[in-house]
Amino acid sequence: MKFTDGYWQIRDGYHVQNPADIRDIVQKGDSFTVYAATKRIERKGDTLNGTLLKATYSSPMPDVIRVQLNHHKGKVNPGPEFALNTLNTDVQITRDENGAELKSGNLRVTVNKTKGWDIGFHYNEKRLTGSGWRGPAYIESASEGTFFREQLELGVGEYVYGLGERFTPFVKNGQVVDIWNEDGGTSSEQAYKNIPFYLSNKGYGVFVNHPEKVSYEIASENVSKVQFSVQGETLEYFIIGGANPKEVLDNYTKLTGKPALPPAWTFGLWLTTSFTTDYDEATVNHFVDGMAERDLPLSVFHFDCFWMKEYQWCDFEWDKDMFPDPEGMLRRLKDKGLKICAWINPYIAEKSILFDEGMEKGYLVKTADGNVWQWDKWQAGMGLVDFTNPEATAWYKGKLKGLIDQGVDCFKTDFGERIPTDVVYYDGSDPVKMHNYYTFLYNKAVFDVLEENLGKNEAALFARSATVGGQQFPVHWGGDCSSNYSSMAESLRGGLSLGLSGFGFWSHDISGFEATAEPDVYKRWVQFGLLSSHSRLHGNESYRVPWLFDEEAVDVVRDFTKLKLSLMPYLFNSAVESSVQGLPMMRAMVLEYPDDPTCATLDLQYMFGDSILVAPIFNKEGDVRYYLPEGTWTNYLTGEKVQGERWISENHDFKTLPMMIKPNSLIAVGAVNNKPDYDFADNVSLHLFELADGQTTQAVVVNQSAERKLQVTVTRSGSKLEVRAEGAGKPWQIVLRGIDSVSSVDGGSQEAGEQGIIVTASAGASKLTIEL
Repeated sequence: MKFTDGYWQIRDGYHVQNPADIRDIVQKGDSFTVYAATKRIERKGDTLNGTLLKATYSSPMPDVIRVQLNHHKGKVNPGPEFALNTLNTDVQITRDENGAELKSGNLRVTVNKTKGWDIGFHYNEKRLTGSGWRGPAYIESASEGTFFREQLELGVGEYVYGLGERFTPFVKNGQVVDIWNEDGGTSSEQAYKNIPFYLSNKGYGVFVNHPEKVSYEIASENVSKVQFSVQGETLEYFIIGGANPKEVLDNYTKLTGKPALPPAWTFGLWLTTSFTTDYDEATVNHFVDGMAERDLPLSVFHFDCFWMKEYQWCDFEWDKDMFPDPEGMLRRLKDKGLKICAWINPYIAEKSILFDEGMEKGYLVKTADGNVWQWDKWQAGMGLVDFTNPEATAWYKGKLKGLIDQGVDCFKTDFGERIPTDVVYYDGSDPVKMHNYYTFLYNKAVFDVLEENLGKNEAALFARSATVGGQQFPVHWGGDCSSNYSSMAESLRGGLSLGLSGFGFWSHDISGFEATAEPDVYKRWVQFGLLSSHSRLHGNESYRVPWLFDEEAVDVVRDFTKLKLSLMPYLFNSAVESSVQGLPMMRAMVLEYPDDPTCATLDLQYMFGDSILVAPIFNKEGDVRYYLPEGTWTNYLTGEKVQGERWISENHDFKTLPMMIKPNSLIAVGAVNNKPDYDFADNVSLHLFELADGQTTQAVVVNQSAERKLQVTVTRSGSKLEVRAEGAGKPWQIVLRGIDSVSSVDGGSQEAGEQGIIVTASAGASKLTIEL
């Protein structure tokens, strides 16, 4: 939201006051408050009839500084508020006649009293950003109420990322971003998942702690500043530091919540009935059996909206005309090794048998005059479940428990963005703040009922909307994309932005949701989709099984599904890292290579975990241009070695793409490729890529409970490889990728393989010595 007319003038209708003269700094415990007049005070009489703005600095945990700006603090805050975690923090405060400083870990804020308003944020000795002249502002408007604004410095060459799942350009500089959840598809500035947190390539993050609309002007209103504003008398934000961008994300998710670890079965291929298609049990079995007959491993079958009768979403009752024996059908599908997902949303249509019950018991959101809020968008006469009412939440969860008892394993929590603001909530929450926050309560309720009934690390959603903290309830998917290459690229941008906003697990509708893709788009998107955190074939008006596209599509789905399943030891360990450190599995290049300036703007490629680079192909011809950082990289699929620190142009058929392994990598590859949930340590192969002299690399293999079962470390000294294994209770081997022969092996046996020499450890061996 813009308040200025150019650099000097104020827009008509706004009265802007900035802190101009620091009058006092008062310490209270581990915080201090700065009192600033909005004009220069020359004599005591100047203090009359004036405004005093306040800024309080504190720290909820090491390397994080909280900034609370306010004008009048007497306004009641009805909530909701984001749930934040705090840690015991050693805060150091120093003060003198020139100002004050607060230090938390390696992060500190300095207040300089001698320059009117001069606030600096530093990590160690490096200045990250600051708030200076005309930065903070209290703004009054006769027609729009009051606002609080902050402007933080944006350095030369500094880029801003994140702010949720945004489909606009990956680097947010020059953009106006409003944090306001909307059902806008993937082709506009609107977003389903708006997160008021941005990450800078300068090595820090900024989190604005407001559930309501936060309006950003990112190098737009003022080209050397990041501006954010909210309505009201207060503005609160956090500066989040770290030694690198990964540490910043770790600290941000310590504050707002770590992603839960999804169960291993969720990483397999999902197939859905699609949205408006007709289906019954025979149709479902035709697709499930067709996948099995073609040797296409399938892990999850999803029933989209029309498992319930039309106009009755949600009543949580199977359409008995189409599914006369739902319990039996689910049992028969599960006997085929499948998990089951069912579509839901938080709305109760008037034709639903639950509407009267919800209305009578006060479980639905109301209008100011006490009536149930209703409209006809999406479902005729639908109401909205009031998750601020504990009894309503328990009622909703009870309906889901009935489905879990029938055999449903997870839920697609669709919608959650179309939330009205002219309503009244049970607990008195501010309806404007609830617009974004509603999705947190909705997804939490569904996640909780799954966890309560299936166990920890067995709960999983397929969620569309989110706000701060929503990363705790994975998985999220990218919403309604179109079936073309442009939409495939915008989906990737959205996923990379969400990953830099604290979300670890993300998916998208393979081949696009709207309409039906051409076969080439389908096959290219399959490659991308099966090298994503989670993989789902889903669409709008047609089924997405590959044989409806062409026979080559069947082969591509088979090859890349089996590829992903074979990589589960590597991928699931990466998932554990995501849940512990708050890192995305699909990582923007800048996250892994913050010191390589070329990586700062890349959004058509990504790191899948910390060692695999994927460059999807976005055209029918198979042409791709991608960037490799320094070192000798290896195409996992072809074995071709490519020297990095340069741009590469290639052409690929539908069986390959740039899937490049960074040098000095040890990739754990499983012995199973027909399901995602197996014993990852049993007969695991550790593929070694381009280990340089004097370097050490390591791979960790965990089980499905995230317990470490094997750790293998390889060190190279000249032509000698020293391999050490901890916890090796089952057979394992090393594959020396691209090496055709070795001189000797001590502690195991060797044989030639298609990809390189295979060294199998002797039974019980914890050490191998390989002479190249």
